[in-house]
Amino acid sequence: MTVPLLEIKNLHAAVADKEIIKGLNLTINKGEVHAIMGPNGAGKSSLSYVLSGKNGYNVTKGSVSFSGEDLLSLSTEERAQKGLFLSMQYPTEIPGVVVTNFLKQSVNAIRKAHKEPELDSLEFLKILKSEATKLNISQEMLKRFVNVGFSGGEKKRFETLQIALLKPSFCILDEIDSGLDVDAQKIVSEGINQLRNKDNSFLIITHHEKLLSDIVPDFVHIFADGKILKSGDKTLAHIVETNGYTQFLKEE
Repeated sequence: MTVPLLEIKNLHAAVADKEIIKGLNLTINKGEVHAIMGPNGAGKSSLSYVLSGKNGYNVTKGSVSFSGEDLLSLSTEERAQKGLFLSMQYPTEIPGVVVTNFLKQSVNAIRKAHKEPELDSLEFLKILKSEATKLNISQEMLKRFVNVGFSGGEKKRFETLQIALLKPSFCILDEIDSGLDVDAQKIVSEGINQLRNKDNSFLIITHHEKLLSDIVPDFVHIFADGKILKSGDKTLAHIVETNGYTQFLKEE
């Protein structure tokens, strides 16, 4: 029997004693792309924080397994080492830290955790140049400080570059289309599609059908009040775009 990559059972979580996840069930297998859509304040981003292990988000009930292992028992660093990646809606600026150095340290930290030999500077730069070119990232951008002065499109392309280099098995994309113009969204979507394969999975959090026409998901989930109200295929996204969430909230 195949073990799911991610399996969430009856998950409840709270922030400062306020319950935000209220009995969530979700199974994601290798190679699948799932999308979560829902109104503001539904708990979508909170779910990403719970899965990534952000401080202050406390699980009060339920379980989460990752490749058969108890995800909730792992630290944030251990979750990353196991293959979980979170692309944040608002990536953090890190003044004084050059992009190239940040990426080299990140890649070698993952390799070290997997007991693989670290890459020297020449080996790493060769790989970095290749992946950056595919994502239309300039060499000049790689010399700048992490996210400092980056446009919205540059920030999201940089997140995609991290995925390309770190090769996580499970990627959470929290509104990766936020603040992007049409051209930037196309570049980011093409990058994500290049990275999709049978061994990794994506959980896309978005408000917009347009993104899901570029990165076509296998499943779409309507999420509100801390739980999934309905699941289906990409046609659910079209229904939301046309009619909003009212129909699903009434069915609850």
